[in-house]
Amino acid sequence: MAKLRNLVDTTWLASHLKDTSLRVFDCTMKSEHTKLDSSNLAVERKPSNVYVSGRPEYDAAHIPGAGFLDIQEELSDTTSSLPFMAPSAEKFAETMSRHGVDQNTFVVLYSSETPAWATRVWWLLRLFGFDETAVLDGGWDLWQKEGRPISQEPANYPPACFIPKPRPHLVVQKDDVIAALSNESHTLINTLSEELFFSKEPNRYGRPGRIPGSKNIPFPSLLDPESRKFQETTQCQALVEKVISPTQSPAITYCGGGITATMLDFVLVGLGHEGIPIYDGSLSEWAPDTSLPMECG
Repeated sequence: MAKLRNLVDTTWLASHLKDTSLRVFDCTMKSEHTKLDSSNLAVERKPSNVYVSGRPEYDAAHIPGAGFLDIQEELSDTTSSLPFMAPSAEKFAETMSRHGVDQNTFVVLYSSETPAWATRVWWLLRLFGFDETAVLDGGWDLWQKEGRPISQEPANYPPACFIPKPRPHLVVQKDDVIAALSNESHTLINTLSEELFFSKEPNRYGRPGRIPGSKNIPFPSLLDPESRKFQETTQCQALVEKVISPTQSPAITYCGGGITATMLDFVLVGLGHEGIPIYDGSLSEWAPDTSLPMECG
């Protein structure tokens, strides 16, 4: 069975760990849900997820030679009121250069519990013009389960010079989504769970539901429920074909905060769909703004 072209498996990675051009990074973040205050739906209200770095777990054990990328602090716009917004090209380039990434390297990304953090960094690299990257299928959880080598030693990648080549067409803003609502040729794809997609109850993003007219590809459906690897290409293609047709393109993907939507973009690129953008603000920006329409149920 064929796998997505932008994946590498644990066997491949284990056999290439000593490649001098290889850069491996743990991208894990952890989330803790706080109680939702449904009485406060003001525009400035932030989602009720508290995200913490996975650095302590990385320090305790990681793939030999791997570095750690802190998405929240290093690879996000920390001046934004919204979590995890894409950073400036300058900040991104400085971070990747410091971690030893340039045009002569190949990057493999992984995370624990969910591949969404790894695909978020994959998407950011792509947003800034870097394509020599892959995600480890099964991530840290599979690596451990298979009893492969682990380390506590920090990465020693030499500094490099990352030159960003931004692709602004890969990200859209709120006004672009508003314009898409009046264009029947656009397809909005929400990657949150079916529970959140159809919910009528307030949730951690604010008002319940979805952007009107959205279709749903729940991010868990992109993974095999037992192995937690990405589905084979035939299954992925079947999921995509249910919501994207030749007469309904281009599409825009979104989720709660621009994280799980990158899993779908990862799959889409793996299937050959190159130019589908993400609404980076997603429901973190849209749902609290009562001037914007929501659909639920």
